[in-house]
This record gives sequence, structure tokens and C-alpha cells, in this order.
Amino acid sequence: MAALFVKIVLAYLLGSVSGSLFIGRLKKVDIRSQGSGNAGGTNAFRTQGLVFALGVVVIDIGKGFIAARWIPAIDFGGPVSVLAPDLLVMACAFAAVLGHCFPVWHGFRGGKGAATAVGAMIVIEPWLLLPLAMTWLITLIMTGYVGLATVLAGFILIPAAWAMNNNTLMVFSTVLAFFLLFTHRANMRKLRNGTEHRFERIQIFSRNR
Repeated sequence: MAALFVKIVLAYLLGSVSGSLFIGRLKKVDIRSQGSGNAGGTNAFRTQGLVFALGVVVIDIGKGFIAARWIPAIDFGGPVSVLAPDLLVMACAFAAVLGHCFPVWHGFRGGKGAATAVGAMIVIEPWLLLPLAMTWLITLIMTGYVGLATVLAGFILIPAAWAMNNNTLMVFSTVLAFFLLFTHRANMRKLRNGTEHRFERIQIFSRNR
């Protein structure tokens, strides 16, 4: 039980290392004071440009991957974990996502968890990345809304996991989807009010066309 607790805490602490805030410190800029005020990749791209945003995404995806792949495998020399291996991986993965959104190193003001979740999903079930990526890209191209695309991509994981006949994965996907909806609640509120930021250049269907 102690080893399980330590692994989850380690995953959370790793998740708390924010890519945007880490790179931002090197550039002496805090993107939480710019744009939408969020410490995620989208705001990094809008306020700092492509190169900065790519660095952020690499770090945020990487920590999700490490949290799911390497932290559960740490051998502390004690009893076997009380959780099954797949549940331990998912627990560490979700802890990293929580750390990204509520980072202890950065005053609990982080990103929205999508990139870190993608990194973890590479380990948990890489085949789910296909419907996730397709849903995200199609929604973004058709609407121009990144937040909406991310939320819908999260929810597509539920039927995709169900189709794989994996109940544990479906439960994890459901929890993750609703958590992403929670972290994007401000985007959904702005979308309802008609004030959500939209990427016009990538959007196919525009009101001006």
C-alpha cells in the first residue's frame, strides 16, 4: 500500500512539472498572465508561437507517458501492489493529469490535461489515439474551436473503449472524458455565450463564407 501511495504521488509531482511554465521561466514569461490565462499548449501557441508551443506539448505528452510507463514499474522491494497492473498504470496516469491541471509547483494553476492524457494513452491503449485524433481534427477543422474538439475527442474514448470490450479501460475513459469536460468548462460556457476563441484559418465552415 505504501508503494502504491508513493507511485501515485510521484506521478502527480511529475505531472505538476508544467511544460509551458518551465519553458516560460527560461524565457522569463508566464503565459498565465497572457491570452486565456491557461498554462496549456493552445494558449502557448496563441501567445508565444509555434516553437514554444511544440516544446510545451513535447514536455506535457512526455510526462504523461513516463507516469504511465515507468513509474508503475518502479520496484521498491516491498509487497506486490494491491492494484492490478493495468489499474496501477491508470491510477498513475490520472495522477499525472491531475498534477498538470493543479500543479503543486505552480500554485495549483496549470493546464487542462489533454496533452498529458494523450501521453498516458500511448501506454494504456495506443489504438484509442486513432479515434481520438480523428475526432479532434475533424471537429477543429469544421468548427475552429479547440476546446470543443478536445472535449469531443475525450468522449469518443468511451465508445471506442467499449468496442474493445475492456470494462476497465471504459471506466477510465469515462472518468477522463468527464474530467476533460470539467477542465474545459470555461470554454463550454464561452461557446454557449458565443465568445469562445476560434481558429479561423483552419476552420472550413465560417459565418463569413
